[in-house]
Amino acid sequence: MEDSRPARPPARAFVLGGGGALGAYEVGMLKALFAAGVYPDLVVGTSVGAINGAAVAADPSRASVARLAGLWTGLGRAGVFSGSLLGRLGTAVRSGTHLYHPTPLRDLLSCHLPVTRVEELALPFQCVAANIERAAEHWFAAGPLVDAVLASCAVPGLLPPVRLDGEHYVDGGLVNSIPVGRAVALGASEVYVLQVGRVERPLAPPRAPWEVALVAFEIARRHRFARDMADLPPGVTVRVLPSGSAPEEGTGALRQLRHRSFGRTAERIERAYAASSRYLDTVLGPARGAADGTSDGPR
Repeated sequence: MEDSRPARPPARAFVLGGGGALGAYEVGMLKALFAAGVYPDLVVGTSVGAINGAAVAADPSRASVARLAGLWTGLGRAGVFSGSLLGRLGTAVRSGTHLYHPTPLRDLLSCHLPVTRVEELALPFQCVAANIERAAEHWFAAGPLVDAVLASCAVPGLLPPVRLDGEHYVDGGLVNSIPVGRAVALGASEVYVLQVGRVERPLAPPRAPWEVALVAFEIARRHRFARDMADLPPGVTVRVLPSGSAPEEGTGALRQLRHRSFGRTAERIERAYAASSRYLDTVLGPARGAADGTSDGPR
């Protein structure tokens, strides 16, 4: 007799990439996904994607979008990447390695994340950081949540390495900026990639000395993403959501890497929401939300 029970739905992952101040685009993508009735079973994040991903894993509902919008506005107001030039130079002279103190970001994360440990989140969540001593990527799947997110966000030169259990960690974008492969390895067969717009635009040769290292980093991060996409096993579907980013934030000028650009948070959220909504209507159909009952939560 044929089994009439519905097939188990595929494991669905949200993969949230790095991108500095442009992480607000990912909030607009989340807004579009939830409006379409698309919710994750697993969340994987890198750098600012770890911030957004932890918030979604804590509360995988439309309410998390409003909280994230508040968090991104707070990033500009809380002094995370602000202060006078003299103050930044003073921090650099005292530390010898970084421009900003991590306390404002730690305080903001502690305020906005409702749980203290990764394993207390509503959904499985992992974020990646680069381990200095081992010269390798390290995945946080348990333990103190704020420490894990801070380690994933510790941009070299801007924030100090995070010391945990005697080892030091810096920004996960150095080793895995858009970790599609990790989501697949964890069992995801349907992956939604939330990225800040860099993969949508062609790279251009550097035209100034300070652009050389940034272009080199961008080549490395795109190569890892392209390899992950080329190595996808059969039966895995990956959808890369568009950011709708403005032309002036293209990678040719490398404006997307500016860390103090938080003043356009609302605009970026709405741009990504509009672009991703159009994309989801195309690939899923405009009736997807209605078909799913537009429930405000995971499947």
